[in-house]
Amino acid sequence: MSHSSALSPQARDHALAAMRSTPGTLAQPGQPELDVLVVGGGVTGAGTALDAVTRGLHTGLLEQRDLASGTSSRSSKLVHGGLRYLEMLDFGLVREALQERGLLLTRLAPHLVRPVPFLYPLTHRGWERPYIAAGLTIYDGMAALGKYDAGVPRHQHLLRRQVARIAPDFKAETIVGAIKYWDCQVDDARLVVGLARTAAIHGAHVATRVKVTGFLREGERVVGVRALDLESQEELEVRARVVVNAAGVWTDEIQEMVGGRGALHVQASKGIHLVVPRDRIRSEAGFIVRTATSVLFVIPWGRHWIIGTTDTPWDHDLAHPAASRADIEYILEHVNAILREPLDHDDVEGVYAGLRPLLSGESEPTSRISREHTVVTPVPGLVMIAGGKLTTYRVMGKDAVDAAAHSLKTTGSLTVRDSITDRVPLVGAADWETRSNQRVLLARRSGLHVARIDHLLGRYGGLVDDLLELVGSDPALGLPLEGAEDYLAAEVVYAVTHEGARHLDDVLTRRTRISIETFDRGVGVAPEVARLMGEQLGWDAARTADEVDHYLRRVEAERRSQLQLTDQEADEARVQATDIV
Repeated sequence: MSHSSALSPQARDHALAAMRSTPGTLAQPGQPELDVLVVGGGVTGAGTALDAVTRGLHTGLLEQRDLASGTSSRSSKLVHGGLRYLEMLDFGLVREALQERGLLLTRLAPHLVRPVPFLYPLTHRGWERPYIAAGLTIYDGMAALGKYDAGVPRHQHLLRRQVARIAPDFKAETIVGAIKYWDCQVDDARLVVGLARTAAIHGAHVATRVKVTGFLREGERVVGVRALDLESQEELEVRARVVVNAAGVWTDEIQEMVGGRGALHVQASKGIHLVVPRDRIRSEAGFIVRTATSVLFVIPWGRHWIIGTTDTPWDHDLAHPAASRADIEYILEHVNAILREPLDHDDVEGVYAGLRPLLSGESEPTSRISREHTVVTPVPGLVMIAGGKLTTYRVMGKDAVDAAAHSLKTTGSLTVRDSITDRVPLVGAADWETRSNQRVLLARRSGLHVARIDHLLGRYGGLVDDLLELVGSDPALGLPLEGAEDYLAAEVVYAVTHEGARHLDDVLTRRTRISIETFDRGVGVAPEVARLMGEQLGWDAARTADEVDHYLRRVEAERRSQLQLTDQEADEARVQATDIV
């Protein structure tokens, strides 16, 4: 059974039709009923849907906003074992994450995940080098001895003069040397889209902009959900033998829908990141800066640097966490401590804030709460998963479906096979290496520069053929967007026709990263992107103008929030711009 991976507007309509049941009735023969319904379209939810459908389960996924619109588009964009968890002696979590890193890099998503070198600066003579080296030896050893290829080089020692050659803008006089090690990075939002599309190609029904408003019950058992299509304002019911809640920081709210019965309590921890142009820091590698409570990463990101993160409790609006001026100055202060030419607010192109769903219940600060995940079944027919980290999404999905399988088994519904997602590459992975070898040929045939082909290969992998086909049918789509020249017009069209984008914010913030990679936050290019989207979605002039107006108000609200000194003030400024309906 083969399906299209395209998350087109038509595919959304078909998905909703396939999942929709007749309200107020018990399941009847022939009436749609899913084996597993996943609530939440972040990395955990998309990974769970992929795990379920590839085990042979009739699977659906509902997301109240856009794919990866929460935590999963606002991370540090690292696929890593987590050195600081090693320091906390959380060896199991580090080993598991390193195995997943190798799997993603070498088999599942080699087109999206790439190795990145980091410098770990040494500031003390004598004891520090052997201490850090011992930790990195364990780190590299865990990766090499895992079930999958490590895919990255082992660490190496550097003297101070070697650091000066690699990173001229690093204050070499403040250190005695460094250790260079490797981890990986990924565009987190693109990873989620890839997971959702892979689930769709195997038969999963995926629908965004659908908000779950309650649960369907037969006695104690959950047998589905009530939901609201936020695009049409239509109410619907979706029946399922098991519902898996993967709502991240919204976990407690979902639990309230079943009467507050549940063993999970999630604490939202805010992490903010700054984006600055690559030329502001001369270095061939990223690096780590130790702070009093955590570590700060300076991460290469194309023609930019990502610098973060903070780790503080957040008790305000979950949909739109806001970075305050205090957050921004905290990061600038710590990164400037190791730079020859300090950064200031004028150097910051973009700022983004995200919330980590940490399992609470401990009296320790959020920076020390474990990223390990937990799966519970608070009532029959409902599985809840929370915690975890981006790198281990696949394990989380497997564990969630294992719990769902147990629930299915108790009802005598069907026998569920073991997880196979360690052998299911994401869309775009299959032909990526071949197309990479053909990059010059593809450039010659398409008329695009080889650098453009490289850009497309790094975002779409083997699916680059789809983009080149669009450019071939309309050469204007091969032109860069004015004001966001890193991206082609074809990428906007493709985001709508194949990647589930339905609003301007989806494209500028997640399908591309224009909102954080340009000094104007995408304001200048917004009308052109809205025009391209509108042609695919049938928007009239008023609707197109409304999308642009909403985006401009969102950017203005974010800028105002970043001038406030406290979280409370930043939140009040940010929530002035509401989600578009």
